[in-house]
Amino acid sequence: MIEVADAASDELVAALNMLLPQLSPLAAPTTRDALAATMAQPGLTLLLARDIDGRIVGTATLIVCQVLTGRHARLEDVVVDDTARGQGIGAALTLEALRLARAQGVVNMYLTSAPHRLYERLGFTRPDTTYFRLALWE
Repeated sequence: MIEVADAASDELVAALNMLLPQLSPLAAPTTRDALAATMAQPGLTLLLARDIDGRIVGTATLIVCQVLTGRHARLEDVVVDDTARGQGIGAALTLEALRLARAQGVVNMYLTSAPHRLYERLGFTRPDTTYFRLALWE
């Protein structure tokens, strides 16, 4: 089941602190206050996936913003617990993010990922552009 997170609960903090290191070993643990501040950002929607027992087993972050060329969105931090992979949870999270983005008039959805057939199956293409990144931390 996919749902929109509505509060920075202790359950959600614990789930994110279990999931995010599976996405990136550099992920720092979050706190309830830090999560609440993140969730309060305009245009940000945190999606959760629950298993049959109600346990949070996946998450994705949708960020929608208006720019001069239209409404754009980014899909960030898509992660499914190792124990729940291969069950379509990543696809369900991505499809719900796409549905929400379309409902908000988004013209382009962007994501950064290692090569993954899931995104290609869902219609994502690799644009003919160069992606630039500048790390602003040491």
